[in-house]
Amino acid sequence: MNAISHQIQLLRRPTGLPTPDDFALREVPLPALQEGEVLVTNQWLSVDPYMRGRMSEAKSYVPPFPLNGPLDGGAIGVVEASRHPDFAVGDRVSSMQGWRDRFVANGAQLTRLPDTRLPPQLFLGALGMPGMTAWAGLHKVARLQAGETLLVSASSGAVGTMAVQLAKQAGARVIGSTGSADKVAYLKTLGADAVINYRETPDLDAELARLAPEGIHVYFENVGGAMLDAALNHMALHGRIVLCGLIAQYNGQGSGPRNLAQVIRKRILIQGLLVSDHWQHYGEFLAEAILAFEAGALQAEETVSTGLASMPQAFIGLFEGRNTGKMLVKLD
Repeated sequence: MNAISHQIQLLRRPTGLPTPDDFALREVPLPALQEGEVLVTNQWLSVDPYMRGRMSEAKSYVPPFPLNGPLDGGAIGVVEASRHPDFAVGDRVSSMQGWRDRFVANGAQLTRLPDTRLPPQLFLGALGMPGMTAWAGLHKVARLQAGETLLVSASSGAVGTMAVQLAKQAGARVIGSTGSADKVAYLKTLGADAVINYRETPDLDAELARLAPEGIHVYFENVGGAMLDAALNHMALHGRIVLCGLIAQYNGQGSGPRNLAQVIRKRILIQGLLVSDHWQHYGEFLAEAILAFEAGALQAEETVSTGLASMPQAFIGLFEGRNTGKMLVKLD
């Protein structure tokens, strides 16, 4: 009898913020293993903001999710059965076969995790795509220098927390932005020099003027909206903006900046960041980051939901600010 996969499928294209009714949990039989294939049981699933863009049909850098088919995303699992010479039963692997509990894939779709005592789910967060995004944005795009002032929006998220820590290691002065007092306190434990609670700051312009009197040299942008408007007003001459995400606009809300003239006046460089453009450097990042985690020089916070059925609510929670650090789903 063939193995069964339980999958979260997309029923319809969300309008605005997704709702649980946009998704369905379905049971699907898996094909018998063929030569070169592996059966994997997932243990951890990644929940990421970019997935929202794939739920619409708008043209983007990745194709949209199909309707009535399994969504995908980062996952960590264990090999349950193998007909591939490079993978044995019990091997722990990463893949992009998320939003499901089991799957069959060929070996080219799997990566064996490095030999380390660190928790495997770190390879979905701080040691995976989010951590690599922070590292590439700071070092390959912005070329952050010691002594510069960095502003990080959504700084309590998976990318933001790594950006704060990596920037402090590089000798920068770091200002974070987040949405609760608890997250402000947490970011200060990571070394942030100052943190803005944007929900309790009526005048972002005045606050940035106070915190960065000499200007912001690098802005690591994950949000858009009012914070981007304020940051443009306080960028230093020849400042750099790493445009990583615009989560405030992913659900059709918000608008573009109203003061782009600042880009001309201050000769600001704005560059979009797709981590895939820098993946050839992942080995360099990973070697540095594993050593830093093992030495206790880096830390990672996780917000964990349990069970495959919780995946849609965990995803929606990203847009409601319910996560600190990496949002994950742990499977039984």
